[in-house]
Amino acid sequence: MNFVLTFTLRDALLLLIGIAALVLLIYLIVLFKNLVPAVKTLNEILDDSKRITGIAAESAEEAKEVAGDVTKIVSTISENLKGNQSIVAALTSIVNALTSLKNLLIKAKKD
Repeated sequence: MNFVLTFTLRDALLLLIGIAALVLLIYLIVLFKNLVPAVKTLNEILDDSKRITGIAAESAEEAKEVAGDVTKIVSTISENLKGNQSIVAALTSIVNALTSLKNLLIKAKKD
């Protein structure tokens, strides 16, 4: 009994292509296995950033309201001071006079 096995170049190429396809399939399975946890982590990070962005937007709105209130208060005080410049000047003069008097009394006690 003679057994003859014929192996052509075409058969060798098909065998190499089959082995390459099998290796590629195994590589893709490992890749997707490692990719799933990375995608889950990425989704958690995106959810956290979305929450933080919302908080930052709310804080910015609150800060904007506070800045508007401060601006209104400062402008009101400024208008009141403009209308009462003579009172402010008079109070300043009184304080200066009292300070000078105090300095004179201190100087007199030293002499």
